[in-house]
Amino acid sequence: MKGVRAARPFFQLGHHQASRMPGVVVVGVGRAGSVRIRDLQNSQPGTPSEHLKLLGFVSRRELGSINGVKQIALKDALEDKEVDVAFICSENSSHEENIRQFLEAGKHVLVEYPMALSHVAAQELWKLAEQKGKILHEEHIELLTEEYISLKKEVSGKELVKGTLHFTAGPLDEERFGFPSFSGISRLSWLVDLFGELSLVSATMEEQKDKKYLKMTADLKTADQRPLTWIEEKGPDLKREKHIKFSFTSGCLENLPAAPGGNVGIFMKDQNLFAQKVLGQVSEDDLTAEKRRVLHCLEIAAEIQKLCSRPKK
Repeated sequence: MKGVRAARPFFQLGHHQASRMPGVVVVGVGRAGSVRIRDLQNSQPGTPSEHLKLLGFVSRRELGSINGVKQIALKDALEDKEVDVAFICSENSSHEENIRQFLEAGKHVLVEYPMALSHVAAQELWKLAEQKGKILHEEHIELLTEEYISLKKEVSGKELVKGTLHFTAGPLDEERFGFPSFSGISRLSWLVDLFGELSLVSATMEEQKDKKYLKMTADLKTADQRPLTWIEEKGPDLKREKHIKFSFTSGCLENLPAAPGGNVGIFMKDQNLFAQKVLGQVSEDDLTAEKRRVLHCLEIAAEIQKLCSRPKK
């Protein structure tokens, strides 16, 4: 960015280590962790990710190795001086503890969203990262999809009147993944990235536990008082789909725009962004703006949970 001071390099080596690349461990090898391992093994030359070196993975299961990558005990990963970076891909409920452990050990951290299931905890983790002089990066691959990039172009420059984003999917274990406003925070990130910081007006939860059904509805408003509704609906018979209806002064958008296929996968895009941060190639202004957006979304998620958890009168 023109006129913006570049961030200082976060990865600095002594002269005797100058050729060493930042070493990475992947924590958790479910779907996301497996993709992270694949992408770290296939970083393209000339991209920021080529500077990252995969050293191993951490898992509660005894797996030995995956695609030639060795399993490392958590204790060893925390203590190993060759490990500079942790990719946290475990279940949401364990993110906070994993992040804290690796930051305390002096490692940079990339974590799948949400970084914590509490706004207060997220603030504490960011403060710890700053105290340690380490990068804490919460991935938001939903902002890197071709679908979203096309939507953002479509919305750009239009004046919102009101809007709705309704997401449906199968049931999700709340104990592992958190309250719907946290497990679904990628949809809230869409709304904040499209329309700016939001404030919460009201929130309700309809739930039928015997049928594994829930519907969370959050009424929000933009800085210029335009209403937005965010709905997370989960049930056994519901397909994973996003439905939008955005009314603008110039017309109405009711379908997500067609998106071209991307050449680079969304996890790889996110990995490149993280590597740029570690290498000091992202401006302080951009780092600050991203932190503000992430914490703003987590704060709203916490407010929604609080309102939905209040006993009904």
